Amino acid sequence: MSVAPRNWLLPEHVEDVLPASARHLEQLRRTVLDRFAVHGYELVVPPMLEYLESLLTGTGHDLDLRTLKLVDQMSGRMVGLRADITPQVARIDAHLLNRAGPVRLCYCGTVLHALPAGIGRTREPLQIGAELYGHAGVESDLEIQQLMLDALAAVGVRGVHLDLGHVGPFRALVREAAVDAATEAALFEALQGKDVPTLRTLVADLAPTVRDALLALPALHGDVAVLDTARRVLPPLPDIVASLDVLDTIAARLARPEVTVLFDLAEVRGYHYHSGVVFAAYAPGSVEAIARGGRYDEVGRAFGRARPATGFTIDLRDLAALLAPPPPLRAVLAPHAGPAGLADVVAALRADGEIVVVELPGHPEMRHEIAHDRVLAHVDGRWCVVPRTT
Repeated sequence: MSVAPRNWLLPEHVEDVLPASARHLEQLRRTVLDRFAVHGYELVVPPMLEYLESLLTGTGHDLDLRTLKLVDQMSGRMVGLRADITPQVARIDAHLLNRAGPVRLCYCGTVLHALPAGIGRTREPLQIGAELYGHAGVESDLEIQQLMLDALAAVGVRGVHLDLGHVGPFRALVREAAVDAATEAALFEALQGKDVPTLRTLVADLAPTVRDALLALPALHGDVAVLDTARRVLPPLPDIVASLDVLDTIAARLARPEVTVLFDLAEVRGYHYHSGVVFAAYAPGSVEAIARGGRYDEVGRAFGRARPATGFTIDLRDLAALLAPPPPLRAVLAPHAGPAGLADVVAALRADGEIVVVELPGHPEMRHEIAHDRVLAHVDGRWCVVPRTT
């Protein structure tokens, strides 16, 4: 016996967003974009679809694996559905705006992943973020981090843990060791997983100074005191000293009573993409970061125009899952027809910001399905708004 296909089913890890959740997401989107706007960040809207070589320029292998690819029927070329908006914004800065000084841009849109990032994760994150181009100093790193914390506070996230790292120490040590690409990749994987036994095997034949420094990195995590420890146990290579100086500056200027700042010198996430400070924000009760970012100066070079860059992204779906939903919708139910003046009253209520839903004739028994808490009624010869009674 054959079973008819369920044509309404969606692909795995893809889902519809129903009214209450959609309203929550939209409120978060507006709040965060408003925070970006008052800091001078201009909104851009990149396309969902791009030629593959442009979409993946300077992004590394990880984004390639996450990108859903297909053939464009108009050109015959390979195109991709964006898995990350950040490279697109870098392209806009490099090739379309073409400004000489610092540029502040923000965005919000859906991205599509070929595979989910983890169990229970959607393949359609709703990505919102801000990017600052054209400034290479720690001041722009601080501005971006402070903007991220400001945006999270604006939507009600409290007790943020901010984890800070820097790819500089690992890069400097790998360069000093002069290892081949395969060994560098293996060291990166071991360090990311804090797999000390594997790390010990990989560094066994390296010079003692580099070997001991690489083995020390997994333990260099904690509060600001970790930076002093790092200066004692890591070799004073110029890039290591510069990296620690940047983190010291951030530690001094980012201190907030409501934010816990931690450091992890083994955090080299996005090593082939990021070029400096990397950071992630965690909310109480959240295992996954609710916001991530860092410096990625080398992406601009891949687009043919070297531009220092730093920024962050937030997945609004993840953020919404952590926050309490908004209160029930407040709306007025108005009749379809009635005594004179009805249309003017409805228009005036809407002008004042009220949601007014006009009940179409013929469905009085379905009135309970319309979200409303008040009713527009004609009482004693005039229209007035009264509480809902049923």
